[in-house]
Amino acid sequence: MYAYWLAAVAPILWGSTYAAVGLFLTDMPVLWVAVWRALGAGVFLLLFVRRLPRMNLQKVFVLGFFNIAVFFVLLMVAAFRLPGGVAGTLGATLPILLILIQWGVLRQSPTLKAILSALIGLVGVMLLLNPSAQLDGIGVACALGATLMIAIATLLTKHWQVTDILGVATWQLLFSGALLFPVAWWFQGAPPMPEAHHIPGLLWLVILNTAIGYLIAVNAIKQVGPNAFGMLCLLNPIVAVLLGMTLLSEALGWLQWGGIALVIGSLLVANVRFKGRSKSAPYEATT
Repeated sequence: MYAYWLAAVAPILWGSTYAAVGLFLTDMPVLWVAVWRALGAGVFLLLFVRRLPRMNLQKVFVLGFFNIAVFFVLLMVAAFRLPGGVAGTLGATLPILLILIQWGVLRQSPTLKAILSALIGLVGVMLLLNPSAQLDGIGVACALGATLMIAIATLLTKHWQVTDILGVATWQLLFSGALLFPVAWWFQGAPPMPEAHHIPGLLWLVILNTAIGYLIAVNAIKQVGPNAFGMLCLLNPIVAVLLGMTLLSEALGWLQWGGIALVIGSLLVANVRFKGRSKSAPYEATT
């Protein structure tokens, strides 16, 4: 039971991303937030890894490009422009995107359970994005784009049979931070000096949300298994919604609450193991 409680800490930390941005980092350039998050977490993990990854560096760079560099930029833009509950729920559509990509691109036929969960989730997203909600279009596109990047990286990780999870993740963060550094400088000028009110948010994102959260997630997948951990990841959008309401005074309409319920319901359907069924393929991700 202790292993499950510890495993739940990772999605809880990831669900706090939007509140951390809303409370401490709204006046900091978004690209530089992504740079410090990637580089800071990479350097922190390197203190424990202290070696190169046990994988071709070109593949590590490609994974880092999708999984960290583009993902962090899109995620940060979404966090700056959307209510945390909305952004968190859109990010929780990862299993749905994986089903659609594997079906449409890889020609892998999904199960009836997978189709059902995808349809429920898509209806939920449509309710979440109803016109009366007046959501920021760029923020919505970035949230969905960030989830798509994770889906691509997840499929590449599976295809390349990545085994050195921690080493590869560390160098993904370092490569991506180095890649984003000149991009951030080009578009948003020289790196800003963090002010005192930025420090709590940066420390939370770099150390707890990214580095510690990932270490807990790696251990959790080994201890409780990927399917159980996938179920625990439902805490991510729930935490994002609760923190947005309590700390940022965000309000959601009834249609949006219905959309969130359907998205979470679709994830439950996708992860339920029916009696007599063979073990289902896991969906693993980090935010």
